Formats: sequence, C-alpha cells, structure tokens
Amino acid sequence: MRLARPVTHVIFDMDGVLLDTERIYTEVTQAIVGRFGKTYDWSVKSHMIGRPAIDSARYLVATLELPITPEQYLAEREVIFETRMPAAEPLPGARELTTALLARGVPLAVATSSARPVFDLKTRRHRAWFDGDFRVIVTGDDPRIARGKPAPDIFLLAARELGASPAMCVVIEDAPSGVAAARAAGMQVIAVPDPAMDRGRYDDADVVVGS
Repeated sequence: MRLARPVTHVIFDMDGVLLDTERIYTEVTQAIVGRFGKTYDWSVKSHMIGRPAIDSARYLVATLELPITPEQYLAEREVIFETRMPAAEPLPGARELTTALLARGVPLAVATSSARPVFDLKTRRHRAWFDGDFRVIVTGDDPRIARGKPAPDIFLLAARELGASPAMCVVIEDAPSGVAAARAAGMQVIAVPDPAMDRGRYDDADVVVGS
C-alpha cells in the first residue's frame, strides 16, 4: 500500500499510536463509572477516542447518565492517572518506525489532544525518545489551538511549527476524529485502528494498517 503523493514530514498522534495508553484510559474510566453501575465499552469509547478531554467527558457523562459533572469525572481521573499513566509502554514498532524515519532525514512531530501535564505523565519514562526524535510536540492545551479534533487546528499548527506545507505531511492516527482532522488539514493520513474499532469508520484514511 502506497500513499497517493510523496510526503516530506510525518505527524504522529500519541495515544494508541506511539504509546499504549488506551488500555489505561479504559481501565481507569471503567473504575470510575463502575461505581455508578455503568459499563464503559467500545460502543461509548469509539465516540470519545482522540477528542479533547472535556469533549469526551461531556459525551461520557451524558451517554451514561452519570450523577457527576464532566469536570468532576476529569478531576477524579487525573488523580488516578498520576500513578497509572507513567507505566505506559511504547506500542509495537513505534520506536523502530521513528528511528527509521529519522535515519532517512524525515522531520517528525507529535500532535496530541492530551494537555501538557498529562503528556508529561505519559512520557515520563520515555523523555529521551520524545525529546530526541520529535522536532515538534504540540499538546491539546496549546493556546494557539482554537478547536480540538476533528477540527484541523492541531495538525495545522504542527505543520507550521515544522515549517512544512500541510500537503506534504502525513498524519498517523488511531481515532476517527483524528483521521477527520488530518483530512480537514489537507494532509494524507495513515490509520492504525484498535482491533475493536469498526474499520468502516476509517474510509477517509489513505491507508489502514494493523500496527
């Protein structure tokens, strides 16, 4: 499988692409909603993945009819993240791919919906990798981002920081909202869906791969 046009820069999403954090998100969220007799499964998560935290929290609270506010959910989750997120490991092939791209002189960026404090938690054990391989790191709380995914803002900012034309960038994403954001930015996109996700939601991706 090949992209339709050449690219010069690669922009990575982080959760579910570089780091195995989605499993932690699922376990932590289930622990919270389970207190209210609710179940957090892919029928709910599939509509939250890749979006800004507050947008996902609002969807969760409304869909599961939780007796807490989105802000209360996020505050409780943040406390649990302090101990859980630093244990996140790279996904298979992620470090090998960035190493191979760098060896070919390809500039790399990370564009994650995670806020900077959560990004720091997730990457605490992997700072040499992130600081060494990625020329640009853009987090979801950057004040220059007006709208979160599926809007294109974060990817356009990453491209601007890289000094790259959006048309010459390819995004690697696991979430349908991220695929939509990349498309809206005028970029090609490679999707790496979770096996539990409906592949039909990735029809707009240029290439879909298993890992």
